[in-house]
Amino acid sequence: MRHIGGCALVLVLASTSVAAFNGDPVKGQSIAASVCAACHGADGNAPIPANPNLAAQHPEYLVKQLLNYKSGERSNPIMAGIVAALSDEDMRNVAAYFAAQPARAGTARDVKLASVGQGLYRGGNGGTGVAACSGCHSPNAAGIPAQYPRLKGQHSEYTAAQLKTFRSGERANDPASMMRTIAARMSDAEIAAVAEYISGVQ
Repeated sequence: MRHIGGCALVLVLASTSVAAFNGDPVKGQSIAASVCAACHGADGNAPIPANPNLAAQHPEYLVKQLLNYKSGERSNPIMAGIVAALSDEDMRNVAAYFAAQPARAGTARDVKLASVGQGLYRGGNGGTGVAACSGCHSPNAAGIPAQYPRLKGQHSEYTAAQLKTFRSGERANDPASMMRTIAARMSDAEIAAVAEYISGVQ
């Protein structure tokens, strides 16, 4: 095990065989078109800021989230209803499809707020024990497969909402309670700033 920016990376998880998650993106495209497109966009670039962009996301992470929705480990009534009809193979296929789609570049709307968020993302807040996001999600927000998701260009509304659900404990499918621990130490202003910065990372 090694430590990067205060986050323990279990190398076995980070280097899990991609073969275990291999899916058929052609089959996944048909699932995406019929099941996912209305909320996440046909190519995984969500047209609604409250919904996450899935394009270029790590397929292992997408599969984990879908399985968590199905098991109830991650609570969301809409997603629970959708994944109920998906097999494990369907999940791997749709994850492979979205992972292969190019993500559109995001743009931060509030430059000043994004600047504050950049400081938090890269350096955290030593005074309150908020770890730097870059330690687990990488300096350019590309994430670290398979455990830490890509954040680059994610809608600020979605990112802020997820940080708040981690903070409240409503979302609890994070490994070793890591995100709940970090988010619990973040103020609303810090959440807004880091979410704004993430939305514009190129």
